[in-house]
Amino acid sequence: MPTQPSELIQQHLIDPEICIRCNTCEATCPVGAITHDSRNYVVDAEKCNSCMACIGPCPTGSIDNWRTMLRSQAYSPEVQLLWDELPAELPPEQHVLEGAAAAAAVPQAQAEAAPQAMAAEVPAVHHAVGATLPPWSAAHAYTQLYGPKAAQKSIRATVSGNVRVTAVGRDYDTHHIVLDFGKMPFPVLEGQSIGILPPGVDANGRAHHARQYSISSPRNGERPGYNNLSLTVKRVLEDSQGSPVRGVASNYLCDLAVGDTVDVIGPFGSSFLMPNHPHSKIVMICTGTGSAPMRAMTEWRRRLRASGKFDGGRLMLFFGARTQEELPYFGPLQNLPKDFIDSNFAYSRASGQPKRYVQDLIRERGADVAPLLADPDCFFYVCGLKSMEEGVVLALHDVAHNAGLDWTSLAADLKQQGRLHLETY
Repeated sequence: MPTQPSELIQQHLIDPEICIRCNTCEATCPVGAITHDSRNYVVDAEKCNSCMACIGPCPTGSIDNWRTMLRSQAYSPEVQLLWDELPAELPPEQHVLEGAAAAAAVPQAQAEAAPQAMAAEVPAVHHAVGATLPPWSAAHAYTQLYGPKAAQKSIRATVSGNVRVTAVGRDYDTHHIVLDFGKMPFPVLEGQSIGILPPGVDANGRAHHARQYSISSPRNGERPGYNNLSLTVKRVLEDSQGSPVRGVASNYLCDLAVGDTVDVIGPFGSSFLMPNHPHSKIVMICTGTGSAPMRAMTEWRRRLRASGKFDGGRLMLFFGARTQEELPYFGPLQNLPKDFIDSNFAYSRASGQPKRYVQDLIRERGADVAPLLADPDCFFYVCGLKSMEEGVVLALHDVAHNAGLDWTSLAADLKQQGRLHLETY
């Protein structure tokens, strides 16, 4: 139905104070209404159909903000990109009479049904298979204990370790960084993330926004029994187009020395969590620093196995990198018992070898992956560059199809039962 300039709308906005720029909303949006620049993520009111697909996956809740606006006065993306905080709700008297009258004339049931009708017209995308619910046996996750709108704006952690975890090379410098929170409570689970606040200001004189990093240590700490956690950070020296750029947070973190302090917010994330019931199986698919949550899950299961108090199911890992030298934690992974984890590695730029990606490995191991797809006690986790996501989901589709499984019903089960989690950036 054609809209009128005087129509009142609930304009969807993203809170720049809370947003940690993880790109989940933009990747999830089925109509391309969300975009970003180097500072803010914004929603185009002309494209947004209020389908709500982006709300659940957001780890911080920054996406769940609305303002009653006349369509003709909606905030443009260009204006939103300049914000440091959300504007206040406009008082009712600022809405013109005909706009209010037009909105009041729409029955409530019709108003609530309209977004659903519009969403149904949007073709399904592969991201729709990703679960927003955690596994049923996952532990309770604490979120947003510290942050811009929490009681305490941030928490200060002390660097207790900073070790390079890739072979020496100019463009793939990846570090394992351990942060200690001392006596301040900071409970985390495998699969959660934190936000790092780099010091200083940007080119416009504004404080740097938080950067998100997945936690690479298990729930009882990088060093068991201590109030600490670890991150896997790759030094960024070029942008996605290959142009030289020095990443603000990554270089800051990689250059930290033991004893330095870091401002942290979070934790974030309540769905990308591992199952805790006995015999539950886990399939981990990752590239590069997307290995961080997989390391956390693997280490927690390793510790449980060593304790003899938990009968865990099968672990299977598909790990991709350009070369073996760029693969974080390659040495420790090779030392894990084969009856504990089934590890598979793919290299896209190995000298003298054809390009291989994680989706190629998944298809090659299809006979082993298919039963796991059909097993309600097996949970799949995908983490890494956004470019891998479509290929991985398509590979899972192909494996299921070749095994005679109905992908449509299987994909619905994977989503509804919290069995397939996608976290790409």
